[in-house]
Amino acid sequence: MVVKQLYTKCLSQGAYYIESAGEAAVIDPLREVSEYINIAKASNSKIKYIFETHFHADFISGHITLSKLTNAPIVYGPNATPSFESIIAHDNQVFSIGDVTIKLIHTPGHTLESTCYLLSDENQNPYCLFSGDTLFLGDVGRPDLAQKSLNISKEDLAGILYDSIHNKISVLPDHILIYPAHGAGSACGKNMMKETVDTLANQKIVNYALNGSFSKNEFIEELTHDLESPPDYFPSNVMLNQEGYKDFDFVLKNSFNRLDLLQFKELNDSDDTIILDVRNQNDFKKGFIPGSVFIGLNGTFAPWVGSIIKDINKKILLICDQGKEKEAIVRLSRVGFDNCLGFLDGGFQNWISENEFDTIESIDSDNLSSIVESINLVDVRKFSERSNGFLKNTISIPLDLFQDNLNSLDKNKKYYVHCAGGYRSMIACSILKRNGFNSPIDVTGGFSAIRNSNFEILIDG
Repeated sequence: MVVKQLYTKCLSQGAYYIESAGEAAVIDPLREVSEYINIAKASNSKIKYIFETHFHADFISGHITLSKLTNAPIVYGPNATPSFESIIAHDNQVFSIGDVTIKLIHTPGHTLESTCYLLSDENQNPYCLFSGDTLFLGDVGRPDLAQKSLNISKEDLAGILYDSIHNKISVLPDHILIYPAHGAGSACGKNMMKETVDTLANQKIVNYALNGSFSKNEFIEELTHDLESPPDYFPSNVMLNQEGYKDFDFVLKNSFNRLDLLQFKELNDSDDTIILDVRNQNDFKKGFIPGSVFIGLNGTFAPWVGSIIKDINKKILLICDQGKEKEAIVRLSRVGFDNCLGFLDGGFQNWISENEFDTIESIDSDNLSSIVESINLVDVRKFSERSNGFLKNTISIPLDLFQDNLNSLDKNKKYYVHCAGGYRSMIACSILKRNGFNSPIDVTGGFSAIRNSNFEILIDG
């Protein structure tokens, strides 16, 4: 028996490959499916089933493409309503993969179709649970992502999730491994651990949903309290996963277009395009095309594209470092942004040879300390991050809410912007520039550098 966790850090997402005696299964594949096919080919195995834990909101799954290429059926749990051919299995239905079995366990709550898969080894001993977005390490799936399209409240779903966890998961053997669909950094939960695998026994100690510290009503209150708004692109991703999408190879072929300077400018003249600069933030601040938005490939690129650009149909023009063009297109497609028109051949250097460019000022924490009492300082970290400390008199606007709150800022004022480490603050500075704020200043190193300098750090409570 082979179990492989294929973890994509940018999405904080885990896909899984299971193999036994020449047969294989894939759980929650990414959109570009060649990796799973190549693993199976390398061991002369046939992919027999493609299991989906639910209709994903935060990424486009590769289930449809993988099924086309392998003829393996797609399997969902009860209540799933896909628009394509699939197996809608019943609770406790068992599937054989070579000498091992996978039992479907219907665990509604995160969504009504949410399902876990229990893998038992060659001796029919339970080995691990692929828990999807039902159970994370240290947390559970948020109950508000599906309720907007259903006649059901997030409190109702949280109660259903409580029952699923206590009646379906906590009764499983303590020794089994838990393999979740997401880890720390995902917007599908609130407080996930950084680890990507753990035992059920340990989760019964460290996970509030399993350790008996909450009654059902207390669990519902905890789970629904202080939920941050999900990214705007989530409903679009659910729809694509449920109704179908273009194959990744088609998207790559249509998007991988080398544009000369004239072509790039002509396309940019359209009202429905945006220039997305995916270089490192240190290169971006030294020079960028006026009006472009920075979201670097060196960070959690795809989720921030979804949160900042929002509309998956937006036409995108790329500025990339040479050799990074395909990576940018791949990572855009993972969250459903298939409308990339191409990239400027020669990158930013091609632009500055004949055109004006813009820059963003920066300041380090040491120089910030001498002026911090007299400036407008914006903190774009999440509200929850401020529990670890913040500077007094800062304006707190989390980055995912930033564009919707620009009217609270004054274009005639100079704003200093910080996040935790410097990635999100540069995104915010680029948004300010794009919207007519002429003098944003990035705080290099973010709050990590501030904490190590001579500042008074405030702590809530």
